Amino acid sequence: MDRFCDLHTHSHFSDGTFSPAQLLAAAREANLTAIALCDHNTVLGLLEFLAAAKEYDVEAIPGAEFSTDYQGTELHILGLFIRPEYFETVTGLMDEAQQRKERSNRELIEALSRAGYPMDLERIKSKTPKGQINRSHIAAELTELGYTATRQEAFSKLLSPKCGYYNPPERISAFQMIERIKSMGAVAVLAHPFLNLKEEATLRGFLGSAKDAGLDGMEVLYPLFDAEKTRLAAELAKEYGLLPSGGSDFHGANKPDIRIGKGKGELAVPESFLDGLKKAVGRH
Repeated sequence: MDRFCDLHTHSHFSDGTFSPAQLLAAAREANLTAIALCDHNTVLGLLEFLAAAKEYDVEAIPGAEFSTDYQGTELHILGLFIRPEYFETVTGLMDEAQQRKERSNRELIEALSRAGYPMDLERIKSKTPKGQINRSHIAAELTELGYTATRQEAFSKLLSPKCGYYNPPERISAFQMIERIKSMGAVAVLAHPFLNLKEEATLRGFLGSAKDAGLDGMEVLYPLFDAEKTRLAAELAKEYGLLPSGGSDFHGANKPDIRIGKGKGELAVPESFLDGLKKAVGRH
């Protein structure tokens, strides 16, 4: 019998709607053998995630999804198999980044309010367990208040840097983040490559340098990849000596068309991907 996992999910500790325990319950319901919790720029949900895993027959992979910079483009790097003794290290690393993010959020909401879309930052923050928010939360608020019909519309019409309201915070470089992940004995994986680096040539330029910095793997299975992108991602991973990974990027009700372990219905991340990444942990 084939066995499958999901190596990219989010909880309500970032911009998902499920608790870590609910993620594990959903994974068991979907007959997954393992899931990774990769909240954005935080490990605050991982202790609950690991504790809750004892109640379910699902392996819990502690991780995080880090926002980084590559030549002015935001790239997301997953750190997988982050050990509990490094949770405080990650939190310290993210504190300064979170302060910059907080300033960016405040400036965004002030700019939107001046433009006729008044919102309350504290109200938005109160809807998350630790008050840490990103543009997804602001998009949800814009939609709830009736300023936009959908979160996607909020991003395209108001929250893109091109719209003039959002100034991205300064981010750590992708290569520095990869090195930090590796220094903690964790595995570094490039998340959803074609969502950020859309051109093959640009992606190739990054992968060569990232591999030298210690990048271990790349997502080759992702719900928004069509057959051609899936094929190309797999070929590039093999060409650059990167381990294949994949996941649903599950966010619960914030991405209602994405199911845990299944994506839009066709996703199936084989357990062999997880086995390969585990071997990379052993090489560190």
